[in-house]
Amino acid sequence: MTETSTSIADRTALVTGGGTGVGKAVAKGLSAAGWHVVITGRRDQVLASAAEDLERETGNKVSWMTCDVGDPGSVSALFEKLRAEFGRLDLLVNNAGIGNSPVPLEEISFEEWSNVVAANLTGAFLCTQQAFKLMKAQEPGGGRIINNGSISATTPRPNSAPYTSTKHAITGLTKSTSLDGRAFNIACGQIDIGNAASDMTAKMSGGVPQANGELAPEPTMDPAHVADAVVYMASLPLDANVLTLTVMATNMPFVGRG
Repeated sequence: MTETSTSIADRTALVTGGGTGVGKAVAKGLSAAGWHVVITGRRDQVLASAAEDLERETGNKVSWMTCDVGDPGSVSALFEKLRAEFGRLDLLVNNAGIGNSPVPLEEISFEEWSNVVAANLTGAFLCTQQAFKLMKAQEPGGGRIINNGSISATTPRPNSAPYTSTKHAITGLTKSTSLDGRAFNIACGQIDIGNAASDMTAKMSGGVPQANGELAPEPTMDPAHVADAVVYMASLPLDANVLTLTVMATNMPFVGRG
């Protein structure tokens, strides 16, 4: 079995976008499973409050560091701080991301397109790049990267070109990372999430646009189920990998014709 020799209590996991929503749920699941979790995002107060909540709920230390994942300098500084404080990184969860305004494709501004690409795709690439550098250099070497692909990695919603484009691209990044990481004991997989309850999905109970032009309410699921799936993916030895996994609200209109 190929695996690091560190115990789970000595392993560090970084969750981007970890202060709210799915990221916070994933951080909670990992912390409860015994990982030392570091959450990152752009807002100090949100991260500090989230870390306090997670520590109270799991009984384990949770660290936080601010970072704008779309900024190369900010990402480099984050990983240097990780290396200096913890010595290693065993798990990166690329979760940070934003949506786009639900307007016709031709009305999306270049600024909004660029912001979505920076947060969802460039951020995942920059964090993966820095994780590779650290995971290759640390002793014992290797680690795991899990990307949040969303079901939009395969199937778009109406008026979602920027978001859907980045999530399709995450699939390519996942596969390239998995391939390029083989020689260095770095595993990479992707979790595609459908309708986990969060601020982003709160409007779904009131109706969201469907492919046929109608508005329809959609069911959601507890993000704790996403956390459970990520904890399972992260629990595998490094000679085993979940390349892609879909976890979704059972009755959401995803499977079948729109």
